[in-house]
Amino acid sequence: MAFNKKIKIALCQIMVTEDKDLNLENAGNILHKASLQGCDIAILPEMFNCPYNNAFFHKFAEGYPGQTTDMLSSAAKKEGVYIIGGSIPEKSKENYFNTSFSFDRKGSLLGAHRKIHLFDIDIRDKISFIESRTFSPGKEITVFDTEFCKAGVAICYDMRFPELIRSMVLLGAKIIFVPAAFNMVTGPAHWHLINKARALDNQIYFASVSPARNMGTEYKAYGHSMITDPWGQTVVEADEKESIVFAEISMDYIQKIREELPLLKHRRPDIYIK
Repeated sequence: MAFNKKIKIALCQIMVTEDKDLNLENAGNILHKASLQGCDIAILPEMFNCPYNNAFFHKFAEGYPGQTTDMLSSAAKKEGVYIIGGSIPEKSKENYFNTSFSFDRKGSLLGAHRKIHLFDIDIRDKISFIESRTFSPGKEITVFDTEFCKAGVAICYDMRFPELIRSMVLLGAKIIFVPAAFNMVTGPAHWHLINKARALDNQIYFASVSPARNMGTEYKAYGHSMITDPWGQTVVEADEKESIVFAEISMDYIQKIREELPLLKHRRPDIYIK
């Protein structure tokens, strides 16, 4: 497959409310605005149609195809862009998953990533969240072809596990999209560090998209959607408010960095712990 070397990406940091229809309408409008600016790929945040709260996940859940994925597919075809559809609560038979659906320019499904690592944490006197009360973990790594390069999708807490991201890179991914919703405890502490580390260690572009910070909700997102390049530098970063930020990235730059600092070639898997 012959790949195009320049990609214009739109990070769509949207405000999420308790009204599903309103969230979908807002997402559609923002995707349209992104396409008018000539983006090739638009990315939505984790739980873009639903508040990030266990109390809402069952109520907002839907199967595939469903209301949200129909909207995403239609928008991708209408706008002529790739859409990494954030994530939504997915119901599949008796199980629920935190799932990201991705679509190509024709509105065809490219991949569905079910969050592998569930956010079960308890930081004393600061924040507690047990995602496994609602969701089952995914079991598949998600990497697919685009006209630009192979791309991977992970969801939020997945990005803390370097083994997963490295596995995606070994499968050929040169850009990894991460719908995410870090909070006001973990965000200031780790968001920028993890984004830079995953991009630098794997010499890829790493694009993470958060919801905008809604101070009226129990779970407050950190925001700061960003793209980090293969040298570990920030390409673009949002603040905490609803916004679209754009960046153009280069496949040639990945090749340049990998030739100058050949980390992946210098790996020694023969001596690593299996």
